[in-house]
Order: sequence, then C-alpha cells, then structure tokens
Amino acid sequence: MSILMTSSLQNHFLIAMPALTDSFFYHSVVYMCEHNEHGAMGLIINRPTQVMLTDLLSQLSINNQSEHVATTPVLFGGPVEKGQGMVLHNSHDQWKTTVELGDNIYLTTSTDILATLGTADGPSQSLVTLGYAGWTEGQLEQELADNSWLTVPADDDILFNTPPNKRWQAAAELLGIDINLISNSSGHA
Repeated sequence: MSILMTSSLQNHFLIAMPALTDSFFYHSVVYMCEHNEHGAMGLIINRPTQVMLTDLLSQLSINNQSEHVATTPVLFGGPVEKGQGMVLHNSHDQWKTTVELGDNIYLTTSTDILATLGTADGPSQSLVTLGYAGWTEGQLEQELADNSWLTVPADDDILFNTPPNKRWQAAAELLGIDINLISNSSGHA
C-alpha cells in the first residue's frame, strides 16, 4: 500500500521519536531541504563530527583563517554521499549553487562559499554538513505513518543558534513536548 504525500515538509524539522533506533537517525533532527512526490532530502543538524571546518578547508586547499572555522565542527548530514558538503545559511548572496529553501534559509553546495564562512563576506549564520538523508517516493510518508518522526516548521534559532546537542529537545519543545517523556514504544489508537 502506498502512502500519498499530502503536503510538503520542505523547511520543516523531522524530529526522531525515541523509538526510532536506527543508528543514523537515533535522536536526530533533520532539516528538510526538499520534499515532493518523488521523495525527500534533508540534513541531520545535530550530529557534530570530529572534523573541524578548518580541517575540511585545509583538505580542499581553501584558505580561510577566521576563528569561526577553527572552532566549528562539520556535521554528519546523513548516510547518503557522505563526501558531499552542504552549507545551510541565512545569506541571500548567490554562490555558484545556492537555492532558497525557506524564509531566509539557503542551501549552497559549491565550495566557493567555504572561503567566506566566518568573514564579513560570508553569511552571518551557517552550518556545514557532509552527506545527507534521502527518502524514495513514499518512504518518508510511510515512516511518518509508522510514528517514526514528529514534524514542525523549521526555526532559525534552533538551526543556527542552539548547540547541536540541544537541538533534539529544543525542536520538540516547539510542539510543546518534552521528548524525554515520550515512551520508546509506539502504536496507533
């Protein structure tokens, strides 16, 4: 049985329910970049890696000496194409491959933005991920029907200002929920 998409979750958060124990998505928050009848794509925004931005830029031979890149970790964006870098940011400036996803939220996949992060030429707020989460046609809808995820419109403050280890709880609080009080089992009434 196929579950039909009723409305797009682009520019929303997917908040993993406690019962979702998949190693990639356990306690994750996913910012949804795209969601349509063909499938969905998003970025996990609360999984910092051991790689700092400065290390990534060094590997790419990009010179950026800002304090920001020295103190900011790259995030694990998801299990698909783990080498693909993506930058979520709040600048309307156009780099080679920038698309607007929501009100003042943009996604850039070209490396030209990396030299500007943490400088006056770059976006004032950003996060960098490697990899992304992807769902085929109807797959996300089935996961939603199985109570694997809560959904809520994305919030810039959580996306850019909340520490990654606080984003899961903070995103659930947008719904008025203390996610730590939700049972690990799920069901339908």
